[in-house]
Amino acid sequence: MLNYEVAPEVLRPLLPRGTELDEWQGRTLMSMVGFLFLRTRLFGCPVPLHQDFPEVNLRFYVRRKTPEGWRRGVVFVKEIVPRRAIAAVAQLLYGERYVRMPMRHSVDFGGGGPGRAAYEWFAGGRWQSLSASFSGSPQPIAEGSEAEFIFEHYWGYARQRSGGTTEYEVRHPRWLAWDAEESVLDCDSTQLYGPAFADALQGPPASAFVAEGSQIQVLWGGDLG
Repeated sequence: MLNYEVAPEVLRPLLPRGTELDEWQGRTLMSMVGFLFLRTRLFGCPVPLHQDFPEVNLRFYVRRKTPEGWRRGVVFVKEIVPRRAIAAVAQLLYGERYVRMPMRHSVDFGGGGPGRAAYEWFAGGRWQSLSASFSGSPQPIAEGSEAEFIFEHYWGYARQRSGGTTEYEVRHPRWLAWDAEESVLDCDSTQLYGPAFADALQGPPASAFVAEGSQIQVLWGGDLG
């Protein structure tokens, strides 16, 4: 997860109705995230040839006021996956901005030495990539830290073509994480996301983390109107 500070006015046009930007110590952040889906099930059933696959996404952080308090969530600018069927189902069920591109990945935990995770996608006639290196053992995420802000958002929000908002819950235990020692984003961000995002993504990240995964449950989305 490579995290970048971005001007709020870049993100406000993408806010789903009923949400507002969630800031970290007065800063507006967005994240380039690469990860693996493993043993994926749809409504509890495995889908042949669509259980294990990588994803790369660009996301930012929002919150929504409810009678029970604030719900902290994420909005995806774009999500890249390697199969058209995955993109189609996610668009249909959750209204998310999925696109299909050829992808490859490598994850090496180092065997006691430095580890490295890399995710690549083919666009604009070349392989583009997101990578980070790490070493040692992953640690619990400290309360009140920037890492906690980045990781501890348990709701997803998507703006629908009708103007409404879909809200869905994402459940998983608190992860263990590394502070990345070196991170690289090799991406034609203007082509992929537009010039407004490129200004932030072409600079160094504000922070970078690598996390161990866990079982994750994505609950059926509800329409907020």
